[in-house]
Amino acid sequence: MSKTVFVTGATGLLGRQVVRAFDRAGWTAVGSGFSRAKPPLVLKVDLEDQSAIEGTLDETKPQVIVHCAANRFPDKCDADPDGTRALNIAAARRVAQAARSRSILLIYISTDYVFSGAPGEAPYEAEVTPNPPNLYGQTKLAGEKAILEECGDSGLGIVLRVPVLYGHTETNAESAVNVLVDAVWKAQEKDAQVSMDDWSLRYPTNTEDVARVLVDIATKYLVADEARVAMPKILQFSSEQRFTKFQMCQTFSEILGLPLTGMVGQSSGSLSGAAARPYDTHLSTKVLKGLGIDVRNMKFEDWWKREMKAFKR
Repeated sequence: MSKTVFVTGATGLLGRQVVRAFDRAGWTAVGSGFSRAKPPLVLKVDLEDQSAIEGTLDETKPQVIVHCAANRFPDKCDADPDGTRALNIAAARRVAQAARSRSILLIYISTDYVFSGAPGEAPYEAEVTPNPPNLYGQTKLAGEKAILEECGDSGLGIVLRVPVLYGHTETNAESAVNVLVDAVWKAQEKDAQVSMDDWSLRYPTNTEDVARVLVDIATKYLVADEARVAMPKILQFSSEQRFTKFQMCQTFSEILGLPLTGMVGQSSGSLSGAAARPYDTHLSTKVLKGLGIDVRNMKFEDWWKREMKAFKR
């Protein structure tokens, strides 16, 4: 039997890889976007329009939805709180309502920022009570609750929390990790004094690994059929490699063969004017392991060496 997946946010950093991964796995992968949509390859769907969502699902008839669409940059969330709530909460609820009424499995992409990240608390198990430190985390947690409320005890609503992501981008600014490469180049300018966070611990995870795990989750939960009612509803996936942003920049500078004298590590928490960041929100992958899903990750340095080889001096 052929299987179809519908991916929201398919023009974004993670969404593009999710479409590719399902396509490679033999699924029919249908993606949607809005401002960057390119029909017919990526459908233009307004997630503020319930009828548009329902019409698209009725036309494409997916067995699975992967909901990637979100405002995922903390500072941008603070700058546009109403727009952030509309996308991260209200749109998630609309998608969930449409999925539940059509018996479609829905996987909602969430974040490690639902946790406070206070020193000594990590790693966080999936069942730990969240306490987000900023608006971004608050809206993603509210989105989780909307999904689980709308899907109820049907077993059709699944949450997958992931940390900061990196991978192939259209521009480095798409990823909070990839954009650090630009900071390393900025640090080469005369008299540069680029400030960089050397306090918050991050677990950068590759979008290809997340996409692979999503295919495995979708397959396992679909095969389970009615038994999925008893399966876990909140899952977590993360790399185990730990870096501060400054340490990531050090890795990039070493690969590129560039000095980093024009960058200054800041060990006192969030940079001035930025949204609050947690100290350590490392996610436990225990639940995924219990389901028999492969949680291995590609090594951060190895991926970047391959990606950057054309730029190394």
